[in-house]
Amino acid sequence: MEAGFQTVSQFLQTYAISRTEFYRQVASNKIRLTKIGRASRVAKADAEAWAGSLPTIGGGHEA
Repeated sequence: MEAGFQTVSQFLQTYAISRTEFYRQVASNKIRLTKIGRASRVAKADAEAWAGSLPTIGGGHEA
């Protein structure tokens, strides 16, 4: 595999989302795909940026 990229399957496993949801995110320009020849890859930096943009719930700290 190319350095700095992961396959779609690796992305799905890492972030535990379905293939259908993955392609919804791609269609809405929230995840960028890079084509290397005929293969689709996700740059690790793009994957991390996507994960960082996800909303969070709770996480408040009580004193």
